[in-house]
Amino acid sequence: MAIDRTPVLKRCRALGIEPVVMGINKESKRQPRRRRRQESEYGMQLREKQKAKFIYGVLEKQFRGYYDKALKFEGITGDNLMSLLERRIDNVVFRLGFARTRKEARQTVRHGHIQVNGKRVDIPSYQVKAGDVVSVAPAYKDLLPIKDALISSDGRAVPAWLEVDIEKLRGTVLQAPTRDQVDLVTDGTIDPQLIVELYSK
Repeated sequence: MAIDRTPVLKRCRALGIEPVVMGINKESKRQPRRRRRQESEYGMQLREKQKAKFIYGVLEKQFRGYYDKALKFEGITGDNLMSLLERRIDNVVFRLGFARTRKEARQTVRHGHIQVNGKRVDIPSYQVKAGDVVSVAPAYKDLLPIKDALISSDGRAVPAWLEVDIEKLRGTVLQAPTRDQVDLVTDGTIDPQLIVELYSK
C-alpha cells in the first residue's frame, strides 16, 4: 500500500490547511510561499480534492470510489461525499476523541482496539450508520495512547451527529452527518462542490 511520507506540517502548508485540522496543535515557523500566478479553475478543483484526500488519509482509487458511491445517493453529491468520508470508522474514532490524529485513529482501528456494537472492527474504511455504538474494546481501555488522546482532545468539540460518553469510552452515531454538521465544510477548509466539478469533467 502506498504511504505518503511527506511531513504533515509541510503538506498542510502546501495545501493551505491549518495543522489543527489534522489534530496537530503546532504551527510551522516557515512562511508560506507566495503564489506567482493566479490559480486556474482546474488548479483550485484539484487542490480541494488533494486536501480532502490528505485530511482523511484516502488514496486516489478509494477516493474515486467514494465519489462514485456519492453519485448514486439522493441529494447533493458533494454533501454525500463528505458524509461518506466522515462516517469512516477511523474518522469517527478521531472525532470522538479516542485518538489525537486520524492517522493514530487508523492505527488504533487496525490493531483491533475498537468495537462497533460490541464486535471488533479492524478496517479503517468501515462505514458507521445511525444507531451504531463505537467503543474502545475492554482489554484496551487503559492503553496509554488512548488516555493521552483523551487529555489532548479535552475541549475539542464532538460533532452534533455523534454523542460521546468519556467515562465508558463509548460513542453513539446519532445520524448521518449533514452538511451543516461537517466543520471542514462549514469553516471553508473544503469546498466539496469543487471536487464534484473536477470529477464531472
